[in-house]
Amino acid sequence: MPSTVTLPLWLALVAGALAAWALVDRLLLPVVHWFLRRRLERTVEEVDRRLHIRLQPFKLTRRQVLVDRLVHDPEVAAAIEEESEGRGAPRKAVQERVELYAREIVPAFNAYVYFRLGYWLSRNLARILYRVRLGSVDEQALAAVDPRSTVVFVINHRSNMDYVLVSYLVAERAALSYAVGEWARIWPLDTLVRSTGAYFVRRGSENRLYRRVLARYVEMATREGVTQAVFPEGGLSRDGSLGEPKLGLFDYMLRAFDPAGPRDLVFVPVGLNYDRVLEDRTLLLDRRPGAQPVGPLAAAARAAGFAARQLLLVLRGRWYRFGYACVSFGRPLSARAWLAERGLDPRSLPRAERFARVAELAATLMGEVERAIPALPAAIVARVFAQRPGRALAELELKAGAQRLIDELETAGRQVYVPRRDRDYAIEVGLRMLTLRRLVEERGGLYRAAPGDLDLLRYYARSLGPLAEGASPAARASASSSR
Repeated sequence: MPSTVTLPLWLALVAGALAAWALVDRLLLPVVHWFLRRRLERTVEEVDRRLHIRLQPFKLTRRQVLVDRLVHDPEVAAAIEEESEGRGAPRKAVQERVELYAREIVPAFNAYVYFRLGYWLSRNLARILYRVRLGSVDEQALAAVDPRSTVVFVINHRSNMDYVLVSYLVAERAALSYAVGEWARIWPLDTLVRSTGAYFVRRGSENRLYRRVLARYVEMATREGVTQAVFPEGGLSRDGSLGEPKLGLFDYMLRAFDPAGPRDLVFVPVGLNYDRVLEDRTLLLDRRPGAQPVGPLAAAARAAGFAARQLLLVLRGRWYRFGYACVSFGRPLSARAWLAERGLDPRSLPRAERFARVAELAATLMGEVERAIPALPAAIVARVFAQRPGRALAELELKAGAQRLIDELETAGRQVYVPRRDRDYAIEVGLRMLTLRRLVEERGGLYRAAPGDLDLLRYYARSLGPLAEGASPAARASASSSR
């Protein structure tokens, strides 16, 4: 006879939960994985057809595979043995540290995130905040770069917007792999940044084992043709001028480079500038004597306060974009040709001599980056006031000074962005930007630098080159490398 089986409520709930999990695990998850994988494959196929520099297999390799390759690489294995013997530490403990470093460094590139979400975000954010302009670019020279080459974009670093701006403007040519500092290692930002192909770098780390692992990853990525973007200054410019280059990443790229190999190493100088740098006041505060380093929470609080003030201006109908943001591309430099001119093979050079040559190459590249940095309207007008501190200028005198400055910059081979190809309009735009920010005061038809903001005007003025402060960083680096 049929009988009724009575179960406790808790057991029925457990059985129902297990059945639901089995349904999700065996039916829904495989369908979702298949759907996402197909979308990713279609994205890769689509973008690979239109990119000038195609996606390399190394970039598309699963992250865990790259981590394993890095940890078990012969040179890394030798470094593990050396560290273990030198410190008397168990090999397993040292290898676990190396695995931790590898997981920290190696990116998890996702083409869908990069070309769909990342590109959409960078394009819209850049356009909302700035009037984005592409300055000088030698299309023929860039098109002539062998697609099989490893291309490295060498960029000056003025703002954290640099990542957004350059990624947006280069998206039709290549997918960039940035060397990103520790500022981005905050959840969930680190996951998003890693999925765009960026790899994390501990700036100024003295950990020899970590540096060996990082060096080997950069060598592997360079050898496999991954397109990279580096900021040689190692951090944001604190005073507005172009900083001296850090040589570590350049050395990692060159130390294993084979000039006679099938793949060239090509450096593309990139100069960028803004009418307004979002972090300008914070950067100047960091330079004050006795200033304490800003922690992540304080930095987040400042950013939130700035965003709140801008939102309030939007609600009042008084918000304006932050002027122009412009990017210029210099002429590509082939490492193969540069080394051939000097009869060098970096693989055979002693470390000291190789480092001297790396410094020479870095100085050359920084000189090209400096020439590529666009002179924008706000910087030009700020330069006029910075050269005449305390003086009240009539509009005619201001324009005459700005016109002379533009002539000097163009004669020196610097890139000058003149909107609408109208110098008077450019000067008016620059002056309006500075008066809206109250960096320049207008009284009775005369303009004067606001006394408390002269340092900020000098910050923007230095983007055009040294401000009566001696030789430029690029010139100093060049001079030091020639000695």
